[in-house]
Amino acid sequence: MSKRNSSKYKIDRRMGENIWGRPKSSVNRRSYGPGQHGQRRKGKVSDFGLQLRAKQKLKGYYGDVTEKQFKRTYQEASRMKGDTGQNLIGLLEQRLDMVVYRAKFAPTIFSARQIVSHGHIYVNGVKCNIASRRVRPGDVVTLGKKAKEMALIAEAQTLAEREIPEYVAPDGTDKITFVRVPTLDEVPYPVKMEPNLVVEFYSR
Repeated sequence: MSKRNSSKYKIDRRMGENIWGRPKSSVNRRSYGPGQHGQRRKGKVSDFGLQLRAKQKLKGYYGDVTEKQFKRTYQEASRMKGDTGQNLIGLLEQRLDMVVYRAKFAPTIFSARQIVSHGHIYVNGVKCNIASRRVRPGDVVTLGKKAKEMALIAEAQTLAEREIPEYVAPDGTDKITFVRVPTLDEVPYPVKMEPNLVVEFYSR
């Protein structure tokens, strides 16, 4: 598992969008990019630039996963039947850290990954500390005993900025069932994601 050491909100500022829809995001105050050249006038973006930006935005949203891991997920999506972009979103939404985030067990995708890696999450009654583990439809994800008392989790469950989507069915405050793999239009992104451009990027 990779750990993000730099400020996660730099991703927001680089993209010029509040990609997680959080009130704390610095984009809400400064819409220009980070660093000394952040306020320079931007020229016209090429097709490659648009595709790269779409990939970086999607990668960033899912906890800034490594390029190697993201590309492997894309390659798996391209081998599946149906639309590659839709398949890519489905595979990313099946990651255990994302299911934990969707269940509102954590306030951010980064804290969701940490909760998983620290062994606070159980899948079908078995402890799992692998954030990239694929959750299948029908799998039951629960919080461990210690996690139920964590202030971080209590805070996440009171967040008004996002709701639990329909493909994640809650059972109380410490247990959910992953109902189905979602389609792109079911995923509650705060900003527009363009997996079709990500497919174009890797298809070059």
